[in-house]
Amino acid sequence: MPSRANPRRSCHVRRTRVAPPRPDIEALSPLRDWQRRALVTYLRRRSEDFLAVATPGAGKTTFALRIAAELILDGTVDAVTVVTPTEHLKVQWERAAARAGIALDSGFRNSDVHTSSDFHGVVLTYAQVGMAPDVHRRRTMTRKTLVILDEIHHAGDSRSWGDGVRSAFEPAVRRLMLTGTPFRSDENPIPFVQYEQLGGGVSKSRSDTTYGYADALSDNVVRPVIFLAYSGETRWRNSAGDELAARLGEPLTQDLIAQAWRTALDPKGDWMPQVLRAADARLQIVRSGGMSDAAGLVIASDQNNARAYAKLLHLVTGEKPVVVLSDDPGASKKIAEFAESDERWMVAVRMVSEGVDIPRLAVGVYATSASTPLFFAQAIGRFVRARRPGETASVFLPSVPNLLELASDMEVQRDHVLGDVKKKDEDVLLAERAERSEKASGELEQTFTALSATAELDQVIYDGASWGTPVQSGSQEEEDYLGLPGLLTPDQVSVLLAKRQAEQVKAARRSTPAAVEPVAPRQPAAPRTPAERRILLRRQLNDLVGAHHHRTNQPHGKIHAELRRLCGGPPSAQATIEQLEERIATLQSW
Repeated sequence: MPSRANPRRSCHVRRTRVAPPRPDIEALSPLRDWQRRALVTYLRRRSEDFLAVATPGAGKTTFALRIAAELILDGTVDAVTVVTPTEHLKVQWERAAARAGIALDSGFRNSDVHTSSDFHGVVLTYAQVGMAPDVHRRRTMTRKTLVILDEIHHAGDSRSWGDGVRSAFEPAVRRLMLTGTPFRSDENPIPFVQYEQLGGGVSKSRSDTTYGYADALSDNVVRPVIFLAYSGETRWRNSAGDELAARLGEPLTQDLIAQAWRTALDPKGDWMPQVLRAADARLQIVRSGGMSDAAGLVIASDQNNARAYAKLLHLVTGEKPVVVLSDDPGASKKIAEFAESDERWMVAVRMVSEGVDIPRLAVGVYATSASTPLFFAQAIGRFVRARRPGETASVFLPSVPNLLELASDMEVQRDHVLGDVKKKDEDVLLAERAERSEKASGELEQTFTALSATAELDQVIYDGASWGTPVQSGSQEEEDYLGLPGLLTPDQVSVLLAKRQAEQVKAARRSTPAAVEPVAPRQPAAPRTPAERRILLRRQLNDLVGAHHHRTNQPHGKIHAELRRLCGGPPSAQATIEQLEERIATLQSW
């Protein structure tokens, strides 16, 4: 009779557990100074919860994977769970972990219940955890687990997400929280984040290690960002049939700003084609000046605008850009292919606003009406990742107060504050103010028809300082700013912007000498419009700041910051005539 297989042996073979590979620490990128300091702090404390705040592009993923490898190798944990905001980031984490010998399953579904034994763990989204927290709680209890919560502030986006994350990962041996933007404008507590009491019922989030944009810039870890703010005349018709006009960049009520902003972003007007043409000219300079693979990204408000902007870019450049939409099942693949390609432009809505790693992005067009500090920081974070010294980033944006203030305050580090709004610190109040809309009148309704919009370069913002005065789109003065070399150190950026501004002022003096006569503080000026007065005062303030820089060698941004501290008020881009006059008088007294 033929022999029969031993059923016990067959069963034994099927039950053999396949062990995942051992992590390879040497395969990870060498640690930067901040990562090394943070790792020492982490290993010394050995606490259950650890919050690392580091600016986008600083290397949070490498830092977290190094900790995961250390804890697996020393037996502290034998499983890893990573939670991210988006599906695309799941794949990005899986690939980064694989390079370090840490096997993570980004395809895990809640219905799978258990993880395959040849993986160290899984990568999930916050939404996935919120849908089935009990499934992930059981997984967490089964094995000694390190949970990495990427961009942890998203756990406060909804009650179900926050409660789900807390319930699912409370049994974890270790929890590592990562974020580049730890602040929120609401009061939903972020799970596992420690809050310290400030008194009066107010508390602030406390991080265990912090590495801000200013630190990263001085270490050449991130790129300096040059903001090119475009104003222009806009016209639209409201639902009552009345035609209205306003100029971006001028002091307006919040409802007028919103309508003018939306009119400027209308793809059927002239503002967007002019700005896209300028952005592409900047991209060509960057590509020919040392970043041959540099790419641009247009961030749109919605899918219809994204498709329309893509058509405009095709007309401007002669090349079809990559379009990434959130409901496109191949979106993640498109982003990955674009990151490795030599294609010039991508248009997206919110798919590329946070966490997506495309290091060659160097030029951006902020063509969205989103104005919260959180979204702005996430969006600008896509352009700051440096690959080698000298790379710069250029972001084109509408000249509206919220965005100009956020651009001027790039280096401000904010935290999440809970408690009485009246007792919160100034930075948090500024963040919340951007979330609200102050309706000054009921004359404008939501429905309106954009009629026309034209663009002009209003100012350049760098290191908290405003440079230049308004120039027409397509003019030689605009080309001078667009033509800044693509490879510059932060100091060289300031020097060249100062030189461009000096040349601009000198040319203005030759053409209209009376227009640049000094404006005496608090004295009646010659009859001119408020817009013209603000332009002259901004120019005079910038001249005085430049002169003070040459006397003291202080950076322009620090001089502007000191004037704001002494006189109060917003950055000079949004300052009133009275505030500009006060700063001029203060600087003249130094």
